[in-house]
Amino acid sequence: MIRFFADTDDISENSIKLSPEDADHIRVLRLRPDEQFIICDGNGTDYICRLGDRTGHSTAKIIDQIKSPGEPDIKCKVYMAYSKGDRLDYAVQKSVELGAHEIILFESGRCVAVPHDIPKKIARLQKISLETAKQCNRGIIPKVSHGGSFDSIITDAAGSSGPAILFYEQENNLHIKEVLEQQFPPVQEQKNIKTSSISIITGPEGGFETHEIKHVQSKDIRIVSLGPRILRSETAPVAALAAIMYQTGNL
Repeated sequence: MIRFFADTDDISENSIKLSPEDADHIRVLRLRPDEQFIICDGNGTDYICRLGDRTGHSTAKIIDQIKSPGEPDIKCKVYMAYSKGDRLDYAVQKSVELGAHEIILFESGRCVAVPHDIPKKIARLQKISLETAKQCNRGIIPKVSHGGSFDSIITDAAGSSGPAILFYEQENNLHIKEVLEQQFPPVQEQKNIKTSSISIITGPEGGFETHEIKHVQSKDIRIVSLGPRILRSETAPVAALAAIMYQTGNL
């Protein structure tokens, strides 16, 4: 079913005001008055709709509303280092597909390329997030933002409500499988508390600097291996997210 997003201010009890872009899209699609489509409020609620104002195609009539089925029940904040070319586009797109709640980009010592115009780059990636959220049945549009320096995002991640994990190619003792089984045990083994959020940090093409890892060791962040193979900068966040979503029953 075709999917759109709308601001909550445009949603009333019985109808939703369409943005000019979505109204134009509907005209191009030539939807019939009896065809249904979905408008999401960006907060996890889907509205099943039909066309309202048939002449202007500017409103949608609400038929029903449900909780967005594609939204995971765990909020995963993804910190990823800037990478060159279209690698960052790929990493953001696939992270949104897999269920990332938020994506924060940062500068690290071995980043090969940091955009000269960061606001322009963030705007482009936010558009990728929006289009991916539409295609992948998401209930929110994950925010993409610039987190600044490595030290800044480490402080932010350490202060998050849930556990924080940094993936490092030279970690040999602690594997992601072990950490996820500890953090997200099977339902029958869970006690009263279930983790509902997690932060993950992945590095640039050249990996993390030694001094960066030493800094992390002084924080409340676990340093974890993603396996014996060296993953590319755009692959690491995707692999980590897939493992988290599988372990938490969201895949």
